[in-house]
Amino acid sequence: MKQFFKSNTGKEVLRVIAAVLIALLIGFVITLFVSKDPIGAYRSFLIGPVTKINRFGNWIQESLTLTMLGLAIAIVFKAEIFSLGAEGQMVVGALVSGCVALYVPLPMMLRVPLALAAGGLAGFLLGIIPGYLKAYLSANEIVSTLMLNTIFLKLYEYILTDFIKAPDAGYTASPAFPPEGRLFSFFPDIAFLANVRKIWVDQTNITTMLYIVIISVVVVYFLMYRTPFGYELRMLGANIKFARYGGMDTKKAVMLATAVSGIFAGLAGAHLSMGVHNKLVLNITAGLGFEGIVVALLARNNPILVPFTALAYGYLRAGADIMERSSDVSREMVLVIQAIIILLVTAERIMPEVRRRVQARSKPKVDPTPEAGS
Repeated sequence: MKQFFKSNTGKEVLRVIAAVLIALLIGFVITLFVSKDPIGAYRSFLIGPVTKINRFGNWIQESLTLTMLGLAIAIVFKAEIFSLGAEGQMVVGALVSGCVALYVPLPMMLRVPLALAAGGLAGFLLGIIPGYLKAYLSANEIVSTLMLNTIFLKLYEYILTDFIKAPDAGYTASPAFPPEGRLFSFFPDIAFLANVRKIWVDQTNITTMLYIVIISVVVVYFLMYRTPFGYELRMLGANIKFARYGGMDTKKAVMLATAVSGIFAGLAGAHLSMGVHNKLVLNITAGLGFEGIVVALLARNNPILVPFTALAYGYLRAGADIMERSSDVSREMVLVIQAIIILLVTAERIMPEVRRRVQARSKPKVDPTPEAGS
């Protein structure tokens, strides 16, 4: 254990833990000023997600989506490509997988995998667009992905409202998916565990996405550190000019990075439609694509750490919902804590560079001209 915390990974884990604890402390100080019962409000925030089975299930369910998004963001950030397109890729992934779940007349064992594959493929294809714009047209990926997000979100709303929503529906949503088009419970159907399974199925909505997330973490780690694609990804992040001079097709690598990232964002959308809502609804993503950025930043783009940071951040989100329902403190408190965490993590990463530049400027300049008579 001591060796782990002495390693670079261990030090990063300690830094992240310290950032979260400091943010929680500052959040509590703010709560003292805005709540009539700050102790009770913060208690419900900190321990609420583990007090009931259904709350625990909601926490895990949200963390699964955040893990997929964290993996998607980690891939592009590892290559120093600051793509923010996960939100749009996720919403189209939800739309495409939802349409397959709703309209394709296949049994569950074929319909669910087909819907997941369709969602991942949609994310892949959409991911190519900002990659092409950056690689071949030198378009800034932050601007292009933010603009594409708006297009995809409006496209989702248009299709849902005009083509999928039932004419007599009282609100904008698709019909509920049939059982054959839903992700089923993660708990195995074993006879001697029937009673335990019934409790979990009745009170939680944790689906087989749990296993897909575990597989995805392993796949992304393998891709990032055990394949030529991962080597190119890391070389892009380290020095794109060196990679280009070394003979790497950097344009192809940029496009592939954003496209592969889109697969996991699309799968996150499929989870929202087939595992969380079991229908298509307006504002299905609720800005989760940008929450994935926090997860990836906290994990330092390490796919092995992404599930843990997703669980931690998902816990904050779940606790915020409970605090808002049971006290006089709004869930916006978590946005404050989130902002503080980002500031602390970002500051910790840029301070060594700031110190290096200050030291370089403070060094006395050496006159290269030799003295007369030497």
